[in-house]
Amino acid sequence: MKRNLLVGVGVVVISLALVLSLVGFSACTAGPTTIGTVDLNTQQEGIWVNGQGEVTVTPDLATLWLGVEAQADTVTEAQSQAVEAMDNVMTALTDNGVDEDDIQTQYFSIDQVTRWDDDEYVVIGYRVTNMVIAKIRDIDNVGTIIDAVAEAGGDLTRINNIAFSVDDPSEYYEEAREEAMADAKDKAEQLADLAGIELGQPTYISEGNIYPPVVYRDAGMAPEEGYTTSISPGEIELTLTVQVAYAIED
Repeated sequence: MKRNLLVGVGVVVISLALVLSLVGFSACTAGPTTIGTVDLNTQQEGIWVNGQGEVTVTPDLATLWLGVEAQADTVTEAQSQAVEAMDNVMTALTDNGVDEDDIQTQYFSIDQVTRWDDDEYVVIGYRVTNMVIAKIRDIDNVGTIIDAVAEAGGDLTRINNIAFSVDDPSEYYEEAREEAMADAKDKAEQLADLAGIELGQPTYISEGNIYPPVVYRDAGMAPEEGYTTSISPGEIELTLTVQVAYAIED
């Protein structure tokens, strides 16, 4: 009796395993197979190319990193010198056409000035630094403004850097975008000809990250009296990239 029961149970188990295996085989052969949200039958199809467009532009905006630095025996004395010099610098900027909204404080600090003496640091004074970023929209007036700032701030003047860029590059990006798309199409057509296939319509277009072009120049220190600072903005290259996928015609 027990033996017959065991045999019956075994037959049922084998039958159930056979049914499950047939169901699994049927599922594998019916339509796309997916695991979670990943479609195993999904592949990149068509011709994928990158296109690049470049436009040469003349900068119309100069950005100056400038300010004053004063050092004295006390904080009060150093700060007094820095305040007076910075007021003169700000006046020189605005008197030469720089809008107050285009001047922004970048850095301000009051630091101890120390010297290593007898195995310890000794405070010998204090340094006050006040730096601003000034945008100059009259590009032809940059040299004149630098000279005015240097005269206003005197020996406390600091001019760290100058950069040239385009204030509104949108119209140039439109031109670069056209060139990038034309470049991508030329590459795709050549690939299609080499492969002996017919090029279809774009099925995917992606534009790369856009970073406004900026060219940095070393502004140097203040010129000697009687000389005028010569500043040349030159030209900058604006570059834009696209990725395009083209279908293949049957």
